[in-house]
Amino acid sequence: MDTPEQPQIYLITPPTITLSTFPEQLGRVLDSAEIACIRLALAGSDEDTIARAADACREVAHARDVAIVISNHVLLAQRLGLDGVHLDDGARSVRAARKELGADAIVGSFCAASSHDGMTAGEHGADYVAFGPVGASALGDGTIAEKDLFQWWSEMIEVPVVAEGGLSPDLIRALSTHTDFFGIGDEIWSQDDPAAALKALTDAM
Repeated sequence: MDTPEQPQIYLITPPTITLSTFPEQLGRVLDSAEIACIRLALAGSDEDTIARAADACREVAHARDVAIVISNHVLLAQRLGLDGVHLDDGARSVRAARKELGADAIVGSFCAASSHDGMTAGEHGADYVAFGPVGASALGDGTIAEKDLFQWWSEMIEVPVVAEGGLSPDLIRALSTHTDFFGIGDEIWSQDDPAAALKALTDAM
């Protein structure tokens, strides 16, 4: 049995970003660690604000060959030249998003702590499934996605899995052998030095 490769980092932006400073901060974090993908997890529905933020972050990401997806805005993903979409409603929109964005786009699905939703999302064409929160976090309805879920998923299901929400070094150590990605956001952006905060978490792998 091969030991699984180390999980990759899936970076999640804060819900609101300051355009004058965040792209530079994002660049510093991308330069400090190997990042597999970025999710624009922007709050609100003002398309102009989201589009400006997306344009700025896409430039930073694509300059470093890092894929960037956006939460829920399927049509914006297409219009703004992003790499795909992350859906927050379990398996419900996966099929429609895949049809809209085509085979090459990234379509991911947040399934809280439901293995059933995860399997359905995979059947409908999701490229990855995210479960969480794994620790104390306001993500989803707060129901913790337990280690058993990741363990079972990694043994039984081919679709890559993301662990996110309330990550700590201890949780990262516990989940490293059972997850493909760690979705890291608030954990680092709430700190003075996000790159250093990220290193403290990745060291736990």
